[in-house]
Amino acid sequence: MDFIARVLTLLSGDPQADRAVPPTGYTARLTLLTSGAMAFLAVFALALSLATGRLADRWSAELAQTSTLRISAPADQMDAQTLAALEVLRTTPGVADARALDADEQRALLAPWFGPDLPVETLPIPQLIEVIADGTGYDTAGLRARLQAEVPGAVLDDHTRWREPLVEAASRLRLLGFVSILLIAGATGAMITLAANAALAANAQLIRVMRLVGARDIYIARAFVRRFTLRALLGAAVGTAIGTLAVLLLPSTDAAGGFLTGLGFQGWHWLWPLTIPILAAFVAFVATRQAALRTLKEQS
Repeated sequence: MDFIARVLTLLSGDPQADRAVPPTGYTARLTLLTSGAMAFLAVFALALSLATGRLADRWSAELAQTSTLRISAPADQMDAQTLAALEVLRTTPGVADARALDADEQRALLAPWFGPDLPVETLPIPQLIEVIADGTGYDTAGLRARLQAEVPGAVLDDHTRWREPLVEAASRLRLLGFVSILLIAGATGAMITLAANAALAANAQLIRVMRLVGARDIYIARAFVRRFTLRALLGAAVGTAIGTLAVLLLPSTDAAGGFLTGLGFQGWHWLWPLTIPILAAFVAFVATRQAALRTLKEQS
């Protein structure tokens, strides 16, 4: 109840104390623009962090369940070894499905490097078999031993070699997004502190008069805290709204060709931007209060 009472007091304010804080001027514009710009950047940092988190989870889940079997054999033995490999996979516990890629699918895989007209049928290209594991997975070492004995030209790739670096990179990018939000919050606090100090210095004469009539420093500081906190809240709300709209207008993953990897918010994650104005107001509250009390103490 005491916290709620303080919040209500902060919102209602004191008209006489508010006179110590200039309602307009460069400090007001600086606070509004800074909080708005930083909130706009925070929306994209948050979207990046959440998107890379989803990407890391998706890569980890999908690649953990898929493997590739590569068969390199003479042309007259390719079909026989492919059938033998499929039979081994069919009888392996933990393998949900296995199928050999046809010529069109292999051509599509090589198209980014060699173009769409690559004559796959006339080239000594290994036969690829897609292996999909079930929920429990399979014994990789045991399967490799069976393949070595029954299909000499088969090589199993469970994607571990390149799956782990990709997932680690996505996880680090997610961490970078959260670090960016912290840096944005710190920069916002620094700019609001500068604006509050400038406002206090500009109104030093008025503050001395208020002290002469009995105003205490905490009474004067509360007026600065209220005005700058509300300014930061308003600016951050506008910046967050514009940033969220910009994220909403980003092309979908399909339209972007997978380049953006679903950058944005999904499901209940759309509620996260609502926390940005609250965070900006909290930063402004702390920064202004510390700056006001310190400057007033120095002016006394």
